[in-house]
Amino acid sequence: QVQLVESGGGLVQPGGSLRLSCAASGFNLADYSIGWFRQAPGKEREGVSCINLSDDTAYYADSVKGRFTISRDNAENTLYLQMNSLKPEDTAVYYCASCDPTTGRVSRPDRLEEYDFWAQGTQVTVSS
Repeated sequence: QVQLVESGGGLVQPGGSLRLSCAASGFNLADYSIGWFRQAPGKEREGVSCINLSDDTAYYADSVKGRFTISRDNAENTLYLQMNSLKPEDTAVYYCASCDPTTGRVSRPDRLEEYDFWAQGTQVTVSS
């Protein structure tokens, strides 16, 4: 059974750091371009970062470049997002999902066509 479980969110002060994790099961993370999305209250969901399955190059949204780093551990079948220098505008629910590494948009490859990426997520709140 395909499953993605996000964790690592929390409350952090501006300028602080968090590391998000996305544990995959039922499929090999290494076989997909996979990334992070976020949605703040009243705003549209946006692509934050996406790591390419073939060479681990990454897409980053302009708003997070230089502050966030995406990585994955194929042995652990887990995706990470290291978030530094956090700002209040980073406050959102963060989700992991398969993605297009060129555009950062969500993709629907084989085995993930009907998976509900937006069912869980992890809340990140940046506030003093």
